[in-house]
Amino acid sequence: MAGSNNAKAAVIALVAMAVYATHDAVIKQLGSEYPSHQILFFSQLLAFPLVAVLLMSDRRQASLRPNQPGWVALRSACVVIAGLCGFFAFSQLPMAQVYAILFATPLMVTVLSIPILGEKVGIHRWGAVIVGLIGVMIVLRPGQADLTAGHAAALCGAMASALASVIVRRLGRSERAVVLMLWPMLGNFVLTGGMLTLAYKPMTLGDLALAGMISVLGLIAGFLVIRAYRTGEATVVAPMQYSQIIWATIFGLLIFGEGLDTATLIGTSVIIASGIYIVWREGSGGRSDNTPVIAARMRPETVTSPKSTLLQRLLHGRNSSTYHQDDD
Repeated sequence: MAGSNNAKAAVIALVAMAVYATHDAVIKQLGSEYPSHQILFFSQLLAFPLVAVLLMSDRRQASLRPNQPGWVALRSACVVIAGLCGFFAFSQLPMAQVYAILFATPLMVTVLSIPILGEKVGIHRWGAVIVGLIGVMIVLRPGQADLTAGHAAALCGAMASALASVIVRRLGRSERAVVLMLWPMLGNFVLTGGMLTLAYKPMTLGDLALAGMISVLGLIAGFLVIRAYRTGEATVVAPMQYSQIIWATIFGLLIFGEGLDTATLIGTSVIIASGIYIVWREGSGGRSDNTPVIAARMRPETVTSPKSTLLQRLLHGRNSSTYHQDDD
């Protein structure tokens, strides 16, 4: 029975990753025409009616003031940075390269869990982190290939996503899901709205619809990820995120005319292998008290739209108090 559930969970996760890849392809398509902050602003704005419904589903009388404002503010800043950097990276780089760099997020989560969570990382996971970082260097090829603002944005986005994930784990159940969702959203509106005064290009009705589609696809994929983790074991579901490289290759070739060079392929393989090893090590109880990588199960891009927890409660009547309340 467990094997059957794991197989079902893996299929659900694979579908979720395909939806996410489509989400990123739309971002890249719009990014060729419009500034990345403008795309992020309108995708968030067009999602607001649905978010309002989700917010109203939380009928508890409680303040929206965070219990730990310092950590919530830092996480909110990380969420905004991750969104901006991710959108910009997809607009500048081949999809496969962006994914290769973002796949390093579990490595960064492992490192950040030491000072923030007090996690004890053994020699095996340290070795996996080092190997994974070597894979990142293979992809970036410093000294052999030009490093662009897109590469810097992808790295910055991965670091911000990792920090946001570890902070959520540290907050535990002290903050409500609505608080963790609302403050980053307000930060996004303020920052990206202000940036519109610096660069703005009028959008056609069709492109506005695509911006709305970004939010819808992110919401659907996030819900599917939740279903996958509820259905099967985390050590089976988590590695499914790496299937995005397949979709990146397909979309890159068919839509954007991008190829997958040898260095990116080799580096990505190294990063994926190290990430899978870390997940397996945590799942097998290998000197991990908090399992920070498995707990931070959402892929980096999801951190820009944490609406799936409230959707989950709306659909299933679950009374959740934190964004990652189902991280078992």
